[in-house]
Amino acid sequence: MERVFTLLSFGPEGWGDNIAAGVVITVSLALATLPVGLALGFLVALGKRSPDRFLRLAANIYTTIFRGLPELLTLFLVFYGAQIGLQKLIHFFDPAASIEINAFVAGMVALGAVFSSYASEVFLAAFRAIPSGQYEGGYAVGLSSSQTMRLVIAPQLLRLALPGLSNLWLILIKDTALVSVIGIADVLRQSQVAARVTKEAFLFFGLACLIYLALAMLSSIAIAAIERRAERAGAVR
Repeated sequence: MERVFTLLSFGPEGWGDNIAAGVVITVSLALATLPVGLALGFLVALGKRSPDRFLRLAANIYTTIFRGLPELLTLFLVFYGAQIGLQKLIHFFDPAASIEINAFVAGMVALGAVFSSYASEVFLAAFRAIPSGQYEGGYAVGLSSSQTMRLVIAPQLLRLALPGLSNLWLILIKDTALVSVIGIADVLRQSQVAARVTKEAFLFFGLACLIYLALAMLSSIAIAAIERRAERAGAVR
């Protein structure tokens, strides 16, 4: 037991500092990906509702691709494929130049694309649940299309989409573990290194499990509070 406490301690003899740094990276990546995924998902949902058939087709192709590909493969395509593509493009202008995509940014883009493809379906279902009379009511009192969307539709949309988006957030936290394969020092990566060096795989992978469960529990508590607040706001309106 003393050895366990030593390995998990903070300082030169323990791995507590590394694991804590991994938690920061994991949470930072999830929080950085969330607004990207939400914004893209909302835009894709608008595209699917567009009267322009080309926009609808493009939005449907987007969601089909990123919902159909495994998340890990999407990550590889962004990190390695985009890097190769940009490298070839730059060589047209300067053969001696080179470019390297930041692993954190690549993870954010890949996870954001996957998140947005599922979020778009959540937003689309929420749009369909709002009666058309809400739009007509906004227009009747003199609101423009953008004002109707911002003042009338958006508050209802977020309230209806919140349960589905909450589930996607929990999935996103787990999916951040995938970025360990491209060298990002997240929780899983730090646990792998510690397990390999100390030969205590069960200890450190078990700790990683507890950390992800703790993050999920904290997220669930925060989400429940947000949902209660949204319900009270809806009742007041």
